[in-house]
Amino acid sequence: MSTKTYAAFNETDPLAPHTIERRHLHAKDIFIDIEYCGVCHSDIHTAKGDWGKPNYPVVPGHEIIGRVKEVGSEVTKFKVGDLVGVGCMVESCQHCSSCDEGLEQYCENGFTGTYNSKNSKHGGITYGGYSENIVVEEDFVLHVPENIDVKAAAPLLCAGITTWSPLRHWNVKVGDKVGVIGLGGLGHMGVKFAKAMGAHVVMITTSESKGEDAKKLGADEVLISKDATQMKAHANSFDFLLNTIPVKHDVNPYLQLLKLDKTMCMVGAIEPLDAVHGGLLIMKRRNLAGSLIGGIKETQEMLDFCGEHNIVSDVEMIDIQNINTAYERMMKSDVKYRFVIDIKSLKES
Repeated sequence: MSTKTYAAFNETDPLAPHTIERRHLHAKDIFIDIEYCGVCHSDIHTAKGDWGKPNYPVVPGHEIIGRVKEVGSEVTKFKVGDLVGVGCMVESCQHCSSCDEGLEQYCENGFTGTYNSKNSKHGGITYGGYSENIVVEEDFVLHVPENIDVKAAAPLLCAGITTWSPLRHWNVKVGDKVGVIGLGGLGHMGVKFAKAMGAHVVMITTSESKGEDAKKLGADEVLISKDATQMKAHANSFDFLLNTIPVKHDVNPYLQLLKLDKTMCMVGAIEPLDAVHGGLLIMKRRNLAGSLIGGIKETQEMLDFCGEHNIVSDVEMIDIQNINTAYERMMKSDVKYRFVIDIKSLKES
């Protein structure tokens, strides 16, 4: 099936129109007519070869919302017309210990990414959501609540689940003091989720203006991390810290904010960190941890929670013809807080 897309062809040239072939449906496959696709920093890093040379051409996009257009003969969980989502994975081995626990994101044989991954089952390279449509096995497709703003739901499939999973894993609950470090695509979702879970939410940022934005999103307090007096006043007081800073930085000042036995979880910086002072961990039995996305079951739970609490991302809509400008703006943090592509602009081009 010939499908219109936008693709990166090398590390330097702008993304441009491209045509790919989607596979015909197998028995367990679902054919999805894409309506919206979020734009993630991972899209930029992959397209630009920041994480190693990708399999060009790259068709990015793993925050996909659309409607089921056709189903395979053995599909039981979905029907034509359903509103669905596809996140960062489209396959895993489904027989290792991680997959058996519903933790496909930690598949011991490596999950298949929605784009730029070798497709072990069907062959070829996966292509993502900067596209008219996509074919995905039903076990990696998600039901999206009909009552939420559909276009603003797209980033839930990556930014949403990336922040939801650690908040759930470390059992954030009513009354906990939770710090969200950094306000961006991830941080703004962390604030919304932690608040909806009943926590006392503190936005931790270097920017006073971002602090004011965080309060509008639901944060109860703002802590300016470059203010030593404020940091000292909050020392040893947090039950959980969600660190969304996307680049290498010094985590030691933040560790001092944690209570005895509490955890700071990294979800943003996929690179080496500055040296961690072991004493900050040892003297308060603190934990420094990391978290990826969530499994399919957990992602569905998040989407259901969003339907119940009317939670979506704050987004700016773009036509796909403006994707290269959006990339430039994202690198300058010039978006509140996630770009979403209206795929109609691709279909009508």
